[in-house]
Amino acid sequence: MNGVDPVEQRVNIPEAIHGGIVRDAKNRMPEEGFCHSLAGFFKVLGDTTRVRILLALALSEMCVADIACLLGMTQSAISHQLRVLRQARLVKARRMGKISLYSLDDEHVESIVAEGAKHLSHGDRR
Repeated sequence: MNGVDPVEQRVNIPEAIHGGIVRDAKNRMPEEGFCHSLAGFFKVLGDTTRVRILLALALSEMCVADIACLLGMTQSAISHQLRVLRQARLVKARRMGKISLYSLDDEHVESIVAEGAKHLSHGDRR
């Protein structure tokens, strides 16, 4: 056997021009499972309603009714999106009597929202 993966032989993957760079990058790349999880994380951010909720919660802690009023949507629709955001650990809730107040989960989420907005504010730099 020549040491070449049979799949690579069948697909005819080209050789790297800068082999050292490719070897180094290959050793430092995260596992496939992590990449899958990260893609799922970005998929959660790929919904306009969820982004609007995150932007609202970056301004203030809010209950479902207030978010629904702010975004002009039903409480049911907001609750559904908050459930998705909670499962992704982007928002958290705390009880205040009969009301749940939602906020961004931690400073990492706040940074992600702020950095995304900052990136877009740069405009087209081409």
